[in-house]
Amino acid sequence: MFDRSFLPDRSGLDHAVDLLASPPDGGGSDTLPESLPETGMGEMAALDSLAPLVLGGARKLGAPEAFAHMDPPTPWIAWATTLWNASQNQNLLHPDVAPVARDLEARVIAWLAPFFGMDGGHMLPGSTLANITALWAARECRGIRRVIGSEAAHVSVKKAAHLLGLDYLPVASDAAGRLTVSALPDRLDDAALVLTAGTTNAGAIDDLGACGAAAWTHVDAAWAGPLRFSERYADRLDGIEAADSVAVSAHKWLFQPKESALILFRETETAHTALSFGGAYLAAPNIGILGSHGAVAVPLLATLLAWGRTGLAERIDRTMGFADVLVERLTSHGGVDVFGAQESGVVLWRPAGASDLQPIFERLPVGLASRTRIGEVDWVRQVAANPCADMDRVWAAVAAALD
Repeated sequence: MFDRSFLPDRSGLDHAVDLLASPPDGGGSDTLPESLPETGMGEMAALDSLAPLVLGGARKLGAPEAFAHMDPPTPWIAWATTLWNASQNQNLLHPDVAPVARDLEARVIAWLAPFFGMDGGHMLPGSTLANITALWAARECRGIRRVIGSEAAHVSVKKAAHLLGLDYLPVASDAAGRLTVSALPDRLDDAALVLTAGTTNAGAIDDLGACGAAAWTHVDAAWAGPLRFSERYADRLDGIEAADSVAVSAHKWLFQPKESALILFRETETAHTALSFGGAYLAAPNIGILGSHGAVAVPLLATLLAWGRTGLAERIDRTMGFADVLVERLTSHGGVDVFGAQESGVVLWRPAGASDLQPIFERLPVGLASRTRIGEVDWVRQVAANPCADMDRVWAAVAAALD
């Protein structure tokens, strides 16, 4: 007997798409049973039960006033191909289970790596794992014993050093949030230098001219890496091509569903060889941290095929323009302190002389802004990750909160 739950049910899939197109109002998880049901309710009823939670209860990242975080909306072609992925459940660990999906990931990497001066790499669920992988390669290939990054580097850099048994040395950042190159130790021949292209709190881009100063240089370009695809902004990451490895989060400014990131290497064969493990059950070496690995390249491949480089760049340029508009209006408003020039779509501001930002956040719509702290100072943080933002509505809300 064949189980019909494993066959495509057109009515069920159509119903799922209808719910996606017109999400019901949000609900809470308290509507779910406290324990595993003894008898299932069936697929259609399960969809109706979950739609208010999964769809209605989610934050709308493509809403006109969504401007708070480094989490973008995703294009519908990524939704469709993610559904395809789920239906086939490919595992790139085994070539016989994923004969084409492995090639598709290799093709995406081959398209993207040259923009960073790298010659290959592989995909991972996020840049935390990408950073760990890069520093693991640095330890194996160059024998590094220390990891050095700015005090504004992502927490995953310190985490990677801890997991790999390496010493971690944070160095000071300048007033703009960039690593202070002059504060680096004189001796770096046993160290991996981590430079950040787009810090999480302020979007600052470290001086990438420091690439090559240490035994290994890794650039955490999780956020700002995609600027390399823009003719207008690519030079903000000049120097990255001299790095030994680069991490990019595709689920940020490449507009992909979570979990999607890339680790790229300048000498991939050497790095992958150092990170390879085998087993009697494997037909090909297992490279890197992951064992089983899904076909996450497929939505990215589809998006790149649909948009091309120019379509991707236009959306990045559009969001950067949104950030410029916000800075201009904040500056013109008066009575507002803005944290320097925006480098990668992240804008920080605060009412001049304010000791407490809570009243501002109480007046701002949810999803419009987040909060960060630099030193001892709190800032309102807004991130231009949403190509669908309406800057007139964003500014109207900000101005109302300030007045």
